[in-house]
Amino acid sequence: MRARFELEETIDLRENGEEAIFVQSKQYIAELKAILDNLSVIGRQEEPVELGLETGVRQIMSIFQDSAASGGKLIFIGNGGSAAIAGHMALDYWKNGGIPAICFNDGAQLTCLGNDYGYEAVFARPITFFARREDTLVAISSSGQSANILNGVAAAKTTGCRIVTLSGFSPLNPLRSKGDLNVYTSAKEYGFVELSHEVVLHMILDLLAADRKQNLLEVGRL
Repeated sequence: MRARFELEETIDLRENGEEAIFVQSKQYIAELKAILDNLSVIGRQEEPVELGLETGVRQIMSIFQDSAASGGKLIFIGNGGSAAIAGHMALDYWKNGGIPAICFNDGAQLTCLGNDYGYEAVFARPITFFARREDTLVAISSSGQSANILNGVAAAKTTGCRIVTLSGFSPLNPLRSKGDLNVYTSAKEYGFVELSHEVVLHMILDLLAADRKQNLLEVGRL
């Protein structure tokens, strides 16, 4: 899906000024809404099962809550813009959601492991060392093809972690079939894919935080 906000040449921002920017902004928002409306979640059983977004979100929430209840944590991984999302979510999930969460984005760690073992291993190595069966790996990749993300997922599987993936671009990308639950957007632009992933993860966090707040109110701890 190409973004419709890429206007035809008849609209020239330099000549039409604020009006053209307004039109383009409205188109961008409309395109993002359409992309969010068409998000899919696939569950991995004997055969991949297409879940509705509501069902998929509920199941992801359940996986995250199960990890926390069993003494586990969330592990977020991603490259570039997805690394920024991973860092943001790892912080907010423990600070606002009360769920232990980490990511492996430290610059010294990445350059050390990349230098010693190759960039393809920068997530697999720490996952192998730090991950436990009770943990959930959240693997974020716009293309779904990054070798270090796929290797990280393989390491998490070996450890016995639950896995949630978020990907975009081609529906045939390999990451889309690797998780217990797999969020996918058909957008073809990095910006839209990254925004979609951020929205989904933040939505789940906000729902979990609201649920946690309600539970604390019911037991008189808030």
